[in-house]
Amino acid sequence: MIRINLLPVRAAQKKEKLRSQLSILFLCIVLVGAGCGALYFTKMFEINGVRDEVADLARQNKALSKKLGEVANFEKKKAELEQRLGVLNDLKLAKTGPVHLLDELSRALPEKVWLTQFSEQKGQIKLVGYGDTEKTVANFMNSLEASPYYQGVELAVTEQTSVGESKVKMQKFTLQCRVEKPSPN
Repeated sequence: MIRINLLPVRAAQKKEKLRSQLSILFLCIVLVGAGCGALYFTKMFEINGVRDEVADLARQNKALSKKLGEVANFEKKKAELEQRLGVLNDLKLAKTGPVHLLDELSRALPEKVWLTQFSEQKGQIKLVGYGDTEKTVANFMNSLEASPYYQGVELAVTEQTSVGESKVKMQKFTLQCRVEKPSPN
């Protein structure tokens, strides 16, 4: 007896082949998706790590810039303090300067010389006075020149004049010189 297979074997085999190929395709898609997802998550973790590192560096930068500002402020205050100390030192030196000038002037002044005017402006000194002779005035000039506080003593004017009621003949003189601060030892 002849048997006829009414069941579609080839169609069933085709379906089975198609089903296995679809399952392989689906499995490949799932594996590729899982691989891409894993790659995506690892890159996201790396990106988050770099972002955290950047945020940490920004915090450190902010803290260091704050300290840098404090250092700049400290340097500014230090410069102001040094300037104030310099001014105080200059004032201290200027305070004793006139005392030394007048002391040296009194030491250099001979007996027969009288001063009628002493003026100082911007380091230039003008002395006006009387002496009994030119030699006495010259000795006074030499004594002043020997002082460390008086430099460049020059005779501007000298003239013979009569002084007082008895009309005594005297030498009127005008000296000019500059103030020199001697270096401290």
